[in-house]
Amino acid sequence: MSRIGTIFSPYPHPPEELRDAARAAEDAGIEELWLWEDCFRSSAWAAAATALAVTDHLRIGVGIAPFPLRNVAASAMEVATIERMFPGRLLPGFGHGVQDWMRQIGAKAASPLTLMQEQLPALRSLLAGDTVSAEGRYVRLRDVSLDWPPAEAPLVYAAAEGPKTLALAGALADGVILDSRHTVDEIAEAVRVVRAGRTDAGREGRVDVVAYVLTAFGADAHERATAAAGDRPDAAERVLAGSVSEVAEGVARFQAVGVDDVVLLPTDEVDFAAFSSAVGLVALELPDAGGVS
Repeated sequence: MSRIGTIFSPYPHPPEELRDAARAAEDAGIEELWLWEDCFRSSAWAAAATALAVTDHLRIGVGIAPFPLRNVAASAMEVATIERMFPGRLLPGFGHGVQDWMRQIGAKAASPLTLMQEQLPALRSLLAGDTVSAEGRYVRLRDVSLDWPPAEAPLVYAAAEGPKTLALAGALADGVILDSRHTVDEIAEAVRVVRAGRTDAGREGRVDVVAYVLTAFGADAHERATAAAGDRPDAAERVLAGSVSEVAEGVARFQAVGVDDVVLLPTDEVDFAAFSSAVGLVALELPDAGGVS
């Protein structure tokens, strides 16, 4: 079933607003609330655990935490601990991180693709309860296993942008997160590359595709959304805006090109509870994306 989510952005919102935001999202019938970890704002895993603790069935996605910021064993421990406490409700995502920030903290990888290529398999194996040894460029593990692995390993997501990263994410991750401000056609091409990467790697099953879409509701929605999308002549094609029905029609277009989870990103100035209520109504308008049962 296709899903619809929303985002608690660390840019207009300080961490102390997350508890109320998570409750508002759940009350609106939204299935998923996504967070991300930008330097130097708030911790992805502390925030995810908090949001899970104050809700009953809302799933929390981390999209994303930077690979270079933590040793892969530490990332596995974070994910496993949260997954054991809140089974089936965490959607952990990882990515290259903003390279300037990674350089600023002395963690920039000379080859972000190699880092992803080494970290993703090690992370997924640790979460599966395996004992892992690796002697790579970035991942060096000697007989490492988790004492408290999850009963069932969660899907591990990777953020991807360029064609090489999209293909690698499709090959190695369980799901792929696509950033906002893309047209439907651009997302369709990204989905094609992700799926091809999975096929070329000989992996069976469907990769779970998550796409963020900048969204605004209300009378001045088009102006607000296109302004937030940046100075582009085709900005209107990179956002969803208008009434609940108009946004629902736009969501359906992303679903039609292979997006499994359309995650609506609010513009900075909106009231989060009101935005969540509108997102919940969008889900009700789509036959394959309802609220939480």
